[in-house]
Parts: sequence; structure tokens; C-alpha cells
Amino acid sequence: MVYRTKIKAISLSSPVMTQLKTKLTLEEFLALPDGEIIYELIDGEAIPKFKDDKMSPKFFHSSITGSLFILLSAWAQEKGRVVIEWAIKLTRNQQNWVPVADLTYVSYSRLPVDWLEDEACPVTPELVIEIISPGQTFGEMTEKATDYLNAGVLRVWIIDPKAKTITIFYPDAPPQTKRGQDSLEDSLLAGLQITPEQIFQQAGIVHSKY
Repeated sequence: MVYRTKIKAISLSSPVMTQLKTKLTLEEFLALPDGEIIYELIDGEAIPKFKDDKMSPKFFHSSITGSLFILLSAWAQEKGRVVIEWAIKLTRNQQNWVPVADLTYVSYSRLPVDWLEDEACPVTPELVIEIISPGQTFGEMTEKATDYLNAGVLRVWIIDPKAKTITIFYPDAPPQTKRGQDSLEDSLLAGLQITPEQIFQQAGIVHSKY
């Protein structure tokens, strides 16, 4: 069973944008109205996840997101939720942090199957996935992966559509980069048997020169 929830987004024309110059509490950030731009809470400020049009999701990013959602949802039945662009309540540098991962997996052992609220993820998920968009760098995403791990996330996948690789970050081991027919099998994600090639094939970009 898969649940979707609203993402945190704010319209640039909204009157609340005038409040974004001051520090926001977690409650104030979560109370902001929805809009077209996705914001993350970082160090008390509402920061756009994509800082300009070049960085906004395009075909490859969206296609990979859809591919992962299909493949992971098939695996996650009766195990947990796979959700696209779900805000997550975490802590970064001892401050409230609300990132919006491209995809999130949280098991029913952490968030029971009967939980059904239209709000940010209230628990730390097992897995978050971020897809590099044009204008973003692998180094920037590595820093974000480290923040996720420090916040208690157990696995972070950083997907590079250009290199067609998936780098897996662990809290207790060096990151590993997977490509082609390398297995993404993981003891944390019992029964998951997919490869980067399957994901990129599903997305329809295996032969792209992107």
C-alpha cells in the first residue's frame, strides 16, 4: 500500500514570502500555504529546493522518479510506504531541518500501516533518494547525503542520470557506486533485487547522451 501526501511548496507571490526573511520555527514552516515552488527548512529559513529554472526537474529527473516509484512500490507492498517528494521532519546541526527528498521509503515498523495524516513524515525513514538535476553537483548532493545520515537515515541513494550511476551512502561504511547490472541488494531492504540498468531502462534513458 502506498500513500501520497502534499509537499511543502509556496507561491512566490504569496504574502507569507515577506516572512521568510526571519527565522521560522518548525510549526511556522509547516503552516505555510502550498504553492508551485518546493521549499525546504534549513537553519530556520525556507530555501527553494531548486534555486533556478536550470535546476528544476526535467524529463530525465521525472522519468527516473517514476521508474523508481514503480519498481520500489512493487517491492514495498506490505512492507512500507514509497512516497514522491515528501517533506521529512529531521534535525541538522541541532536545528529543525525539513528536506523534501525525491523519493522516500519508510517501513510500517516505523510508521504503522494505519497512519494516515496529510503532513510531513513524522519519523526518520530508512531510505531517501535524491536525483541530481542539471545545475546540481555530485559534491553538493554528497553533503546532503551526509546530513541525512547524521539525522538518522540508514541509506541514501544519490542518482546521477548523466553517469547512470547510483551511489549508496551508509552510516557505518564508505559509499559504494553501482552501475549497469550491479545489484542494489541490501540487507536493510530485504528482498529488493533491482539494478541501475533496470531503473534507467524503466525510465527510458539508457541510450541517452544526456
